[in-house]
Amino acid sequence: MKILVIGGTGTVGSQVVRELLARKADVQVLTRSADKAKALPAGVQSVTGDLLDPNTVRAIFKGIDGVFMLNSVSTTETHEGLMALNGARLSGVKRFVYMSVHNLDQALHLPHFGAKLPIEIALQASGIPYTILRPNNFYQNDYWVKDAMLQYGVYPHPIGDVGCSRVDVRDIAEAAAIALTTNGHEGQTYNLVGPEVHTGQSTAQIWSQVLGKTIAYAGNDLEAWEKQSLQYMPAWMVFDFKLMFAFFQKHGLKATPADLERLTKLLGHQPRRFDDFAKETAKMWKA
Repeated sequence: MKILVIGGTGTVGSQVVRELLARKADVQVLTRSADKAKALPAGVQSVTGDLLDPNTVRAIFKGIDGVFMLNSVSTTETHEGLMALNGARLSGVKRFVYMSVHNLDQALHLPHFGAKLPIEIALQASGIPYTILRPNNFYQNDYWVKDAMLQYGVYPHPIGDVGCSRVDVRDIAEAAAIALTTNGHEGQTYNLVGPEVHTGQSTAQIWSQVLGKTIAYAGNDLEAWEKQSLQYMPAWMVFDFKLMFAFFQKHGLKATPADLERLTKLLGHQPRRFDDFAKETAKMWKA
């Protein structure tokens, strides 16, 4: 089975590539960057192109059986997704797995969430056999704040006090590979979630335990977070994520027991726990 991975050089996509290779799939990865393509695992074919370019969209899906699509957060996310979907439809792709976001219908005003709804709707109407994956916030997002924790003893993601059922990227990748390489997932939407609800405070406590030093939660002050984040992120992204964190602080982003039961059945094992991820990561950082 020949599978094209869109977004295959990032945190999630690179793990999806590894899972597909483990299942003996013939994997291609679309990337804008020839330099990133050099870092792909052996046996993976890179295709350099841009989903905003019709020539790319007309060419990359030819001979492809299945697609995994993750569109990076951008101001053109929806358009890129729809372009890809049309390219897949015109080339007769037989299976399409799209990564959306958990409970997007509860917060469509958020650009990070609402940008994905038109793609979901178009995919459902496309005639292509599809599976939609809706992951919660990733454990691996904490890689971004490694220096803040190790150098300053602060956990800065303002996820609030209500809590999120965050998920391990490895579980997302497994779910994607299963949906692409086995039958029975056509027309299904899966919520990809972790087994526990964690707040900003509980997350900081776990990092304190595994790192052997006090990690303080920086708190819920979104104005302070915005001022700090503008030093290294574009303003449109900071605005988007600030709205998202405000939603988390007010409502959380929690799984239901049915979500967990269904995901466990799909994966064939319990979703990975955050404290196990943190222990592994702390050991890696210390090494």
